[in-house]
Amino acid sequence: MILLLCIALGIIAGLMLPFHVPADYTQYVAIIILASLDSVFGGLSSMSKKAFNLQIFLSGFIGNSLLAALLTFIGKKLDVDLYLVALIVFGTRLFTNFSIMRRYYLDYWKTKLKK
Repeated sequence: MILLLCIALGIIAGLMLPFHVPADYTQYVAIIILASLDSVFGGLSSMSKKAFNLQIFLSGFIGNSLLAALLTFIGKKLDVDLYLVALIVFGTRLFTNFSIMRRYYLDYWKTKLKK
């Protein structure tokens, strides 16, 4: 319940507060958001497997975000679109984790409805 409240407050705050990301930082922000979402979905996926570990989640959350930002920075300095590599990897992992969670909850609700 508290999770849903926090999500709702975050969405409302995001819509109500004026915030502008300068054009120079849009690639960084986008890739950091994707890396963070990958970590969140990975955490939710591991919770569905009952294997969640907060230390692993936090280290992955921070590490993935920093690594993605570093790849984007190096790519900009070399004039190579390295952020696309992170985009593909994190996007693929995000969809994989989502499919794991989807299967878990579909099985959960299927067994719940049969009772």
